[in-house]
Amino acid sequence: MAIKIYIDQGHNPQNPNAGAEGNGLREQDIVFRVGIELASRLRANPDFEVRLSRPDSDTQIGSSNSESLRLRVNDANAWGADYFISLHTNASSIPSASGSEAFAYSSPSAAFSLGEDILTGLNRTTGLKNRGMKVRTNLYVLRRTQMPAVLVELGFITNAGDAELMNTRPDLFAEGIYQGIVEYTT
Repeated sequence: MAIKIYIDQGHNPQNPNAGAEGNGLREQDIVFRVGIELASRLRANPDFEVRLSRPDSDTQIGSSNSESLRLRVNDANAWGADYFISLHTNASSIPSASGSEAFAYSSPSAAFSLGEDILTGLNRTTGLKNRGMKVRTNLYVLRRTQMPAVLVELGFITNAGDAELMNTRPDLFAEGIYQGIVEYTT
């Protein structure tokens, strides 16, 4: 039986629920591309089945922030996903802030452990600093999913180096997350 991975490319192509911007880039464009690359890797492995929240770059989910989040979670829950991975880029008023980090609803938990493996994979493939796993109980996609859920901040869109790497090498981020998922599930 294939493991069902729901990839939520955080944010919409336009408001409501559009993402952060920095260095001339938009979060929603970067996470869309990383999600497509990740789905391709997972689909090439018969151990996995995949669903994307945004199968097309112009897929708009919901007409408000809260509806956008609810529809993503409801889709994953209705599909019966085994794991939920939400992709994001970080932003900071400090331009030197750099690296990848991730969030889970609780620790210890399956989601927290999966997130640790994903961050290890990202560090290995991208060279970006592993800023570690953190617990966040206030994030809707972590609180309302019926399966282990990890919100991954790939890197800082407000950091020139992170932004350049995310923009030019989405494959490295997809590969790191893929390696983390495989490491965790095998």
